[in-house]
Amino acid sequence: MDEKRSTTACFFGHRAIDETEDLKRSLTAAIENLITAEEVDTFLFGSKSRFDSLCLELVTALKEKYPYLKRVYVRAEYPEITEEYKAYLLRSYEDTYYPEKLRNTGKAAYVERNRELIDRSRFCIIYYSETHSPATRKSGTKAALDYAVKKERQILLFPK
Repeated sequence: MDEKRSTTACFFGHRAIDETEDLKRSLTAAIENLITAEEVDTFLFGSKSRFDSLCLELVTALKEKYPYLKRVYVRAEYPEITEEYKAYLLRSYEDTYYPEKLRNTGKAAYVERNRELIDRSRFCIIYYSETHSPATRKSGTKAALDYAVKKERQILLFPK
């Protein structure tokens, strides 16, 4: 296994979630266990979902206890960004990048970006619920979950 991938986890989930104190506690415990028991030090984030935002908040809070943690924003848009936008992103993340394989993917950019997150991670923390899946299209979260299973990643599924 790629040495960096062994210490990396990613997050993805629905745009809307049932955000409860129990969910926050469970997620925090799971993330902290990855840090302490599995030596995870890098967390990959996408965007467009409340789950991503919540996990960023939780990892940022844990960063006070574990200052070496690295938060990386993987962009699905904007292959080139201005220095101002990069500085803005680096207020919340230690790094950001745009995967070259996403160029010219059009509407599939977010699906491909999620695959990038999974390919570079050993652990996937996922919020998936049938009740939050879109009724009018295929769920991107479900597609990512299926891909993570196919790639034999270690999956932490929420809500429990």
